Amino acid sequence: MKQPDETGAAASFSFDDTPLARELADLSARRRALESADVQLSGRTRVLTVSNQKGGVGKTTTTVNIAAALAAVGARVLVIDLDPQGNASTALGVPHTADIPSIYDVLIDDFPIADIVQTSPESPNLLCAPSTIHLAGAEIELVSQVAREHRLKTALDEYLANPDHRLDFVLIDCPPSLGLLTINAFTAASELLIPIQCEYYALEGLSQLLGTVRMIQKHLNPGLTLSSILLTMYDGRTRLAQQVADEVREHFAREVLDTVIPRSVRVSEAPSFGQTVIAYDGHSAGAVAYREAAVELIRRDGTVAAAHVDSNIEGSA
Repeated sequence: MKQPDETGAAASFSFDDTPLARELADLSARRRALESADVQLSGRTRVLTVSNQKGGVGKTTTTVNIAAALAAVGARVLVIDLDPQGNASTALGVPHTADIPSIYDVLIDDFPIADIVQTSPESPNLLCAPSTIHLAGAEIELVSQVAREHRLKTALDEYLANPDHRLDFVLIDCPPSLGLLTINAFTAASELLIPIQCEYYALEGLSQLLGTVRMIQKHLNPGLTLSSILLTMYDGRTRLAQQVADEVREHFAREVLDTVIPRSVRVSEAPSFGQTVIAYDGHSAGAVAYREAAVELIRRDGTVAAAHVDSNIEGSA
């Protein structure tokens, strides 16, 4: 195709020079890199809680898609759905009606986790401990329970003690609050993964979350570390998204993953089909980004000094 330039002369135009073409070429290169990526699992079980009390940051989306991406590279993964809305259970294609045994029964009635775990239809490596509507009242019922902050940890330790239940990762999806359900998740986990959206007020409330983490470390779980922060909902067309990403990286240089999750129609559509984006459209930009984040998580050792959490609390306020 020929188009006149400023002098009126015909200039050549190539589709390869357009932003869309460069974006597609970059996506293809990233897919090839993932296919050849050398991934070595550590052989130990890493327990991560995915939390941010600010709603709408992509906690559940991050939990299920990273879990599916981990399972796709051979890791055995258990997703524990601690959100009464049960969205993680829905996205993994796991039934969670009111009459199905769920994580509520584990927390309140001492059911073994083995009795409630279901296998996601997406992969035999992807397991789910579902949530049901009963979990909505668990915050109140937990108040009178013995060792109320340790209910999930005790059940999970018992589950993992059985050699038949070997897992590489446990991902705990938390509700958007800092109540007893989230405290149970913090107490049961060794690592904290925080999704932060690349939008205005991204760091709002983060100091409160990190303050809670510090109290958990001091009184309930000294081994809990802030190991990873994942930037989500990134829109490369806006200057604001880049500014937010730069600000988060400035405060948390070691914790922030290199991978950034873009805004994606495919990621938003997948749950309505009872699937993760990995199963729904594994070649989409969102799926590729979550696969990259999963590989990055595997390659990280999962340890960041607990004291480093304290040093960032004031700086992120």
